[in-house]
Amino acid sequence: MVGVYLSGTGNTKHCVEKLVKILDPSAECFPLEHNDIIQILKKHDTIVLGYPTQFSNAPFMVRELIKNNSSLWSGKKVFCLNTMGLFSGDGTGCTARILKKYGAVILGGLQLKMPDSVCDSKMLKKSIEENKLIVKAADERIEIAAEQIKSGNFPREGLSFIAHMKGLFGQRLWFYNKTTGYTDKLKISDRCIGCGLCSKNCPMENLKIENNKAVAGNKCTMCYRCISLCPKQAVTLLGESIVEQCRFEKYV
Repeated sequence: MVGVYLSGTGNTKHCVEKLVKILDPSAECFPLEHNDIIQILKKHDTIVLGYPTQFSNAPFMVRELIKNNSSLWSGKKVFCLNTMGLFSGDGTGCTARILKKYGAVILGGLQLKMPDSVCDSKMLKKSIEENKLIVKAADERIEIAAEQIKSGNFPREGLSFIAHMKGLFGQRLWFYNKTTGYTDKLKISDRCIGCGLCSKNCPMENLKIENNKAVAGNKCTMCYRCISLCPKQAVTLLGESIVEQCRFEKYV
């Protein structure tokens, strides 16, 4: 077994690592952008794949990796896990349907509410104490799911036709243009000091430093990693200013 995740602010990393370690204490977990991720995936028959949902869809980086390595998935047993700030509908189903198309066996799905990771919007913001309770509830659900999996009863959240309709009509149909590819909407203000923290942490290598200032390309996967880490709060995406730099470490 191996855990693989895309995680911008640490939510999904925590959830995948917790589930995998309960199921198999000897198993390792790796970020999706790991240099050897394809070889790692090839070596394992059972994969826990985790990612945050964006407008009830899986990040394009996740979907692209699956499609660009279509021959890899035949016969692989995959358990899909998605994190969400509020709602995803069929967040696990978005990747499960693609994986099945390429021959993967979908073991199940788990959809977990976690603290909001969108740093430049007030919509889902909560206090640190409220977010700690959200994390505690997610941890309890992971522990329950792990015991179910050990007994052979895999959760199947987000995989049904009804869940598909909820995700489609709940958000994805209205916001699909935002998730059909990468975005070039990342904004960097004059507050940037060119420290390079964003470029070092971007999973898409979408940021570089030129003339002591960060410059963004058109390959942003909307993970919010750079936005949550910038020491000068100089990077935004959906909003115009930072409301809170959301990091999982604040809630434990």
